[in-house]
Amino acid sequence: MEQGTTKKPKANIPLGRMVSTALLVVVLLVVGASSYAQVEYGHVGLYKTFGKLNSNILTPGMHLKIPFIQTVIQVNTQVTKTETDTTASSKDLQPVSTHVSVNYSVNKDSAYNLMNNIGGNYDTVIINPAVQEIVKEVTARYQAEDLIAKRDVVAGEISEHLTARLAKYDLIVNEINIVNFKFSEAFNQSIEAKQVAQQQALKASNDLKRIEIEAKQKIAQAEAEAESLKLKKQEVTPELVQLKQIEVQEKALEKWDGKLPQVTGGATPFIDLQSLTGQ
Repeated sequence: MEQGTTKKPKANIPLGRMVSTALLVVVLLVVGASSYAQVEYGHVGLYKTFGKLNSNILTPGMHLKIPFIQTVIQVNTQVTKTETDTTASSKDLQPVSTHVSVNYSVNKDSAYNLMNNIGGNYDTVIINPAVQEIVKEVTARYQAEDLIAKRDVVAGEISEHLTARLAKYDLIVNEINIVNFKFSEAFNQSIEAKQVAQQQALKASNDLKRIEIEAKQKIAQAEAEAESLKLKKQEVTPELVQLKQIEVQEKALEKWDGKLPQVTGGATPFIDLQSLTGQ
């Protein structure tokens, strides 16, 4: 009697159960992914639950949160730059356009107060209006030319006032730079003309100084020559004159060939010695 091999029937998994399992896995993955939030380096995080901020400050790294209920907003605490253009008038009523660059940062310990009271657009709500107001106020204290000559002083005064103003909102002013002052064309022409006049006056002054120096040098040279001549005259004595005469006579004797002159001149009439002697 042959015994046949018996095969176990395969278990049939319902399609609906497979779909449900797949959906469950997907949901778990989504829920798991939504249970974590990452705060980037250079930022701090704040929990936001149904639109309400939590005052707990989250440091950079991974943090748990309630899925679909909580979110984590990030606040940049690195140094950030904002640029503002301001139009104002100087003390002498010259129109001045100023381009100002401000480097600022958020106090991380007070990020909750800033975001809860101001919001994320604090640069346009707080910083730029404050820069414009303070620049106008400081510019009005200086003459237009002084704004150029005392640029560092003006920038320091703006920085001092802006630092005090933004400290109320937990914002830190790290540095301020006046990128450019722009004046009217008429004022620029007047400044250029003034500089040309100053350069010409400086050249004339230098020429005058040069002439004075040359005159003094000539006077000094003449005085030196006069002094030298005076010293030479003091050196001429009767003995020196007599000595020079002796030297001249000695040189004449050295050159004499031993013959007497046949003709003499001067106050004495000319005499022909040969006719007298018959030679």
